[in-house]
Amino acid sequence: MTEGELELRRHLARTLLSDVDTLTGRVVSDICVHSPVYASGRPVALSDLRAICRDNLVLALEEFGGLPVSVGDFTTAATETGRRRARQGMPLDTVLMAYRRGGRVLWQAMTEPLRGRPAAEQDLGLEVAGALWETIDRFSTVMSDAYCLAQLELNHRQNSRRGALFEALLEGRGSDPAISAAAATALGVPVRDRFAVVVIAQDPSAPPAPESALQAVGLWSFWRPRGERYAGIVRLGPAEPAELTAVLRGEVVGTAGISPPFQELAHADTALRLAERSLRTLWPGSKEVAELDDRLVEAVLTGDPEITDRLFARYLNRIHDCGSDSPVLLETLRIWLDTGGSASRTAEQLYCHRNTILNRMTRISELTGWSMDSGEARLGWALALRAARLPR
Repeated sequence: MTEGELELRRHLARTLLSDVDTLTGRVVSDICVHSPVYASGRPVALSDLRAICRDNLVLALEEFGGLPVSVGDFTTAATETGRRRARQGMPLDTVLMAYRRGGRVLWQAMTEPLRGRPAAEQDLGLEVAGALWETIDRFSTVMSDAYCLAQLELNHRQNSRRGALFEALLEGRGSDPAISAAAATALGVPVRDRFAVVVIAQDPSAPPAPESALQAVGLWSFWRPRGERYAGIVRLGPAEPAELTAVLRGEVVGTAGISPPFQELAHADTALRLAERSLRTLWPGSKEVAELDDRLVEAVLTGDPEITDRLFARYLNRIHDCGSDSPVLLETLRIWLDTGGSASRTAEQLYCHRNTILNRMTRISELTGWSMDSGEARLGWALALRAARLPR
């Protein structure tokens, strides 16, 4: 930098600093003309905008002119501006626009003292324009970096708060109206609506990510890992649970259980237990998705394994132990029960003669010790067949 350029920069900086309040007013007015957000005074009050602009102008001019610093450190001021605007929720693009508009007004103001000056000084003034924009760029870069870092910190804190309140709901503390209301606010959903809780058996190497797929069909959701599970709450609204099930199956998120719909966030803990009951009716690793209401019998049977084992032993154990005939007899019994005890319709489905079915059913009665005409036997057989397909 030549001595002449340095002297000119000092002269311009001192000239503009002598009436910095008027210059600040011009910058604020220009920003508001080009930004309805800043002009509205929300979320950044006009007094806040004016104070920041004044300090930044002073710092920029002192930096540009190589003058002693009077209002603080350049880096600290730009950092504080970035963090402050992030906390206020002002979009970064809007903040950067304000810096550009401020730089433009500052350059326009800087050219005014050069008018009427010798041509050599005016030419030199054009050369120092690059130094001014370099100063503005440094301000903008430091501010932008601080803004992004602050936003990450804010998002982390917000996600931590949302996760903590979601966990509070699942733990049953949503019965406290204050916690339920705080959770609704943090999650961005009403306290009362139609919700469902989903529990997915989590694969640590490939955790499920159903949120975007659900969002694509208009279903809001929030998810968090819980040990070996991945728990989520889904806002169903007017949608049917079958739509949720279809999305989860399409995404192949893993083995998952879905609670019945519920109306209040305060009931999320009960829904979690019911979703777990639904999940326990599925074989691990099956990648099946089950709604509890579709597997109520299975949920009852898996609720007490010892009773389920006794049920199977009482009604089907001797069939199960009869060797190679066992699969045929069990399939015949299943279809016979599904057709309401009709030997003819069972024969049609198994492509055999009606008498063959009657002979098989006679043998089943002999093996189990239960009559085909017994209502208790039919109920016991049906439950035991369901139990045979459940995970132990």
